[in-house]
Amino acid sequence: MRILVTGHNGYIGTVLAPMLVGEGHEVVGLDSDLYEECTFGDGIQKIPALKKDIRDVEASDLDGFDAVLHLAGLSNDPLGDLNPKLTDEINHIASVRLARLAKKVGVTRFIFSSSCSTYGGAGENMVDEEAEFHPVTPYGISKVLVEQEVAKLADSNFSPTFPRNATAYGVSPCLRFDLVLNNLVAWAFTTGRVHIKSDGTPWRPIVHIEDISRAFITILHAPREIVHNQAFNVGITEENYRIREIADIVKEIVPQCHIEYAEDAGPDKRCYRVDCNKLKRTLPEFKPQWNARRGAEQLYKAYKRIGLTLEDFEGSRYKRISYIKKLLNTGRLDETLRWKTGESQ
Repeated sequence: MRILVTGHNGYIGTVLAPMLVGEGHEVVGLDSDLYEECTFGDGIQKIPALKKDIRDVEASDLDGFDAVLHLAGLSNDPLGDLNPKLTDEINHIASVRLARLAKKVGVTRFIFSSSCSTYGGAGENMVDEEAEFHPVTPYGISKVLVEQEVAKLADSNFSPTFPRNATAYGVSPCLRFDLVLNNLVAWAFTTGRVHIKSDGTPWRPIVHIEDISRAFITILHAPREIVHNQAFNVGITEENYRIREIADIVKEIVPQCHIEYAEDAGPDKRCYRVDCNKLKRTLPEFKPQWNARRGAEQLYKAYKRIGLTLEDFEGSRYKRISYIKKLLNTGRLDETLRWKTGESQ
């Protein structure tokens, strides 16, 4: 298949795109490269790509593709909170426009990278794909709106699918430290403290980025009628943890560290447990290979190999919100988060 991957140079995209190439697909990326200076380890595997903001995509950019895998967007809650109006413009409006253009030019499969953050304030009860949405951040709200509006475009010629990813973790060429397992292992490795910013009670489903990528590929390869206009929670039902339980795992993996709660630690309104059995039941060929313990071991070994320091980890390079603020403050991005003329073109 000829596949366009938006956000191919992001945290998940830099893992997913090479896996798609490995499956024999012709893969083209589309990315504005906001994080081109944020690489980790050996760097990013290059693929043919369009350097373009998702808001500026034209129909001609999508012509000739069999599928669009849409990952691009402002990638987390703090970044989404920076400017909620802009988050809506990029994550919601531009995503729906992309789907409409894809449908217009004859792209038949559209896989939108959604999120379990759509359940945001669901609480203690296990939720499946039929549960009500309870987003508590602009990021979560944007995912809900895209799902609802793109679902209405589905017909016999245009088939969208909505994988709702659990909280991601794992090593990537475009690593993020603002994700719970990545973050806790980094604190433990660089300071000897597993630093918890909440009271440790919130529930969170977690999933490795390689398993997210496997889910996307399995959905892509599945018969259309099985996945047409369907949502799937992406993860493993057994991989729902309280934050304090994740901290316990990290403490066991990283030598000579202890758990520490922030002085102002309190409950986090983001609390949800997710049932992922629909994906397992519908697509039994999806075989996730990671769990939290293996992920913590992978992260610890990578941090050790690179020689990660607290300055690296807490600096702007690996924190999306900090890096974007740096680009804004140095005048490289304008207030709409577009590159200024002559910058990174």
